[in-house]
Amino acid sequence: MELVLNESEVTELRDLLDGALGDLSSEIADTDNPTYRLGLKGRREHLRAVRARLEPVGNRAR
Repeated sequence: MELVLNESEVTELRDLLDGALGDLSSEIADTDNPTYRLGLKGRREHLRAVRARLEPVGNRAR
């Protein structure tokens, strides 16, 4: 799938993902259920990967 966004939309999506990632980190720290925590960690990694793809090419980690 390909999604074409303008710069304003990319900025909004980055902000949304940053907020969701922060919320997930807090939720991971607060949960006592190991299975649920593992699922949250998997979701966080997926969102981190999407977030990384939204960085301009010159700013991506090598």
